[in-house]
Amino acid sequence: MSKRDLLIEIGLEEMPARVISSSIEQFSAKLERWLSEKAVAFGDVKVFSTPRRLAVLVKDVAEAQEDIHEEAKGPARKIAQDESGGWTKAALGFARGQGVSVEDIYFKEINGVEYVHVNKFIEGKPTFDLLPEVKEIIIGLTFPKNMRWGNEDLRYIRPIKWIAALFGTEVIDFRITHVAAGRSTVGHRFLGESVTIDTPEDYEHILKQQFVIADSEERKNMIRSQIANLESGQNWVIPIDEDLLEEVNNLVEYPTVLFGRFEEEFLEVPQEVLITSMKEHQRYFPVKNSQGELLPFFVTVRNGDERNLDIVAKGNEKVLRARLSDAAFFYKEDQKLEIDSALKKLETIVYHEEIGTLAEKTERVHRLTGLLADKLDLNEREKELASRAAQIAKFDLVSHMVYEFPELQGYMGEKYALLKGEPKEVAAAINDHYMPRHADDQAPPSITGAVLSVAEKIDTVASFFAIGIIPTGSQDPYALRRQASGIVQVLLEKEWPISLEDIVSIALDQMSEAGVLKRDRQEVENDLLVFLKARIKHLLNERQVSYDVIDALLDSKIGNVSRLVERAGVLQHAKNRTGFKEEMEALSRVMNIAAKNEGNAVLNSVLFKTEYEANLYNKYKELYEQYVDTESETERFELLVSLKQDIELFFDHTMVMAEDMELRNNRLALMKEISDFISSYAAVNKIIAV
Repeated sequence: MSKRDLLIEIGLEEMPARVISSSIEQFSAKLERWLSEKAVAFGDVKVFSTPRRLAVLVKDVAEAQEDIHEEAKGPARKIAQDESGGWTKAALGFARGQGVSVEDIYFKEINGVEYVHVNKFIEGKPTFDLLPEVKEIIIGLTFPKNMRWGNEDLRYIRPIKWIAALFGTEVIDFRITHVAAGRSTVGHRFLGESVTIDTPEDYEHILKQQFVIADSEERKNMIRSQIANLESGQNWVIPIDEDLLEEVNNLVEYPTVLFGRFEEEFLEVPQEVLITSMKEHQRYFPVKNSQGELLPFFVTVRNGDERNLDIVAKGNEKVLRARLSDAAFFYKEDQKLEIDSALKKLETIVYHEEIGTLAEKTERVHRLTGLLADKLDLNEREKELASRAAQIAKFDLVSHMVYEFPELQGYMGEKYALLKGEPKEVAAAINDHYMPRHADDQAPPSITGAVLSVAEKIDTVASFFAIGIIPTGSQDPYALRRQASGIVQVLLEKEWPISLEDIVSIALDQMSEAGVLKRDRQEVENDLLVFLKARIKHLLNERQVSYDVIDALLDSKIGNVSRLVERAGVLQHAKNRTGFKEEMEALSRVMNIAAKNEGNAVLNSVLFKTEYEANLYNKYKELYEQYVDTESETERFELLVSLKQDIELFFDHTMVMAEDMELRNNRLALMKEISDFISSYAAVNKIIAV
């Protein structure tokens, strides 16, 4: 079968940079899925995207759908034919539905019963006749926000200006709003012009002649290469923020890197402020020397060629100067702000209408920090530092700088706290308590910042759960999953001897005292623990722990997070060793039969009738003492599985479900006690051992 290339390009007004990458992925995936569903064979797929276009080039698309040869099974013979051998309505309806006549019917026996069958042949339709349906794919693309234009009813990310749609050399016939598909595309807004595409394979080359680098990765590599050349030529270090690079790449069609400068006096402003102003407002890359010190230069990317770069640089310098002047003014004004007066202003800022003000949240976090510090047995100095940090952790939220640059919260708090004479540990904790800020971030380095981080995050999560705001599916407007993951990460990295259940309980005590708890406490606690377990499950999945081991570990209490993660590693490793299956079967047998213990019988060793009962019990008691004394999860696991032989001997020579109820209950009580011991490590009966 002959093949042709397929090109679909949607030309638009400039789209927001943040939606371009996801939109072209969506477009490509939907087009590929449509071709597959239509049984149209195709080869490699290449995507192109710029601020003004989304395009997909599909190589080697078949000229027609694949022909279908299939056997269809119908009703049983006794239903398809009457007593005289005539065809029933069931047979006639089946044949009609398959597009054949009853003369095409034959019978096949399946499991001793004869069924009606027919062979079907469906000739594939020409691909070109199907392709106008691509219109629905284009219209069906989804975006975060849509708009309408003119008198059109279509809501889309931006107005559609042109559509190029070619199957080989032929134009695919369809129209969206007032735009008919054709073979024309448009080059760079200022440097290019409208051009005709003869075949799909010409597309990329034609656009390059019109100053459009349609391949997103090629543009990105051009930017990297030009920045590297600038670094080498100027002896600079230009850190590349990948998110910023992605955004800048989606702002241009023909990238040219240039640099500008700003006055050295602005370097008196904290470095992070200058970098944030350059990145967030102007999409500039900062410039540093080899020692990591910020230099009075910036790097930007022009959407165009190298002509008149000096004029472009001066224009960017003028804009940046105004931005940095604002930042310098804010920094100077903020230094007049006293911490106490800033905290007073928090009383007027509503955190959430059902939860209270920022001042009320701060007070809860302050109390939580103290309670956690007591639980962790911090020394008096550490407690004092943590208490002070908790009291003033949010004072920078009312500063001019954080109002202008919200992403600087915490960082500016640290700077301003130092200027006001606060201890360096307190100042650092103000910044650190926001950590980890994202999935790749680390936990706060200091004990002060770490305690405050957990207190602040558990208060946030617990307070929203207390009023019934719980993330569902993809909806998490208050980033509670990130907060919960942060709690888990801190507990894991710090290896604190505290259970997650205790932390949740302490937080809910505060919710109750503050009048924030609007739901049944037990329900809130259950919901919180399920939510936190989901975060731990995600963490263990990332560590390649199998799902059955995860289920075994999260079957009951979470307890100490670092210990739980260590146990996960031990169990995952043990799954590969010889004898693991037999060990798990022995331990699981105890757990499974212990589930039959529905009473409250107390174990009485006097009632033991066989030496195997006594041996198992004595072995368990001996191991239990060693288990409690060791902190190694590997050693604990080995102690557990060392019960295997005594368990097997017990079951070989002992009837647990004896007719004597007193004896039965005592043996079930023994099983229950040992089962609880095993379960404290993991619900091993959920582990799939092979």
